[in-house]
Amino acid sequence: MTTVSIKNTKEIKKMRVAGKLVAEVLEMIETYIQPDVSTEELNYICHNHIINKQKAKPACLGYNGFPKSICISVNDVVCHGIPNYKNKLKNGDIVNIDVAIIKNKYYSDASKMFFVGQPTPLGKMLCEVAKKSLYSSLYIIKPGIYLNQIGKTIQKYVEKHNFSIVREYCGHGIGTKFHEDPQILHHNYYNSEQIQLRSGMTFTIEPMINAGKCEVKCMNDGWTIKTKDHSLSAQYEHTILVNEKGCEVLTIQKGETIPRILCNSY
Repeated sequence: MTTVSIKNTKEIKKMRVAGKLVAEVLEMIETYIQPDVSTEELNYICHNHIINKQKAKPACLGYNGFPKSICISVNDVVCHGIPNYKNKLKNGDIVNIDVAIIKNKYYSDASKMFFVGQPTPLGKMLCEVAKKSLYSSLYIIKPGIYLNQIGKTIQKYVEKHNFSIVREYCGHGIGTKFHEDPQILHHNYYNSEQIQLRSGMTFTIEPMINAGKCEVKCMNDGWTIKTKDHSLSAQYEHTILVNEKGCEVLTIQKGETIPRILCNSY
């Protein structure tokens, strides 16, 4: 039986702080994403910002042996890309930056896509569909709905646009641990445990979608996940709080086209 943590008012306040810090990093790094910059340089900038300015900790660094402070996944890398000096961005690349932070013993986690120079039409469309598939799920979240409705909503949106959803990776509960119950699947898996959402739940939603087929492979470094058919992949992620009438996006960033608080109960 899955045990889901329900956060109290004090815990939610701390998670709002951590979520705001994650959003700040993703806002800050955008100006540095240019052709010829290495992914290690971007990691260094984020690391210093988190440690020295925010007085927080990068949750990825050392997590199960992960060697860097953020994940950077370029083009056909689905997730968990390891920053390095040899990997330099070039015009037309699509880039996912995944940031997780620990502040006052609480975690928050989010990622978004960035364009390097001018994206290809396919890359631009893929990123837009990935973002809107996440947004579509936020508008149904409220106490009482079943967890698999999130994945069902995302799958319907993605497949309507003829893209595929990665099955091997999912969202997760988050709080005093990086990964808590429940798992948040991004497709409609009928045999998943029937969990109803309750006010006070906090979790991530992070659909990964591919321009080609959904199959992925793990590289020899044990972390980097790529599409098997070398097609482009895109991901957006937010940390969400379920409230009494809908949800609150704890990692919302400037310029997003959704409200911070969504009222989904009528």
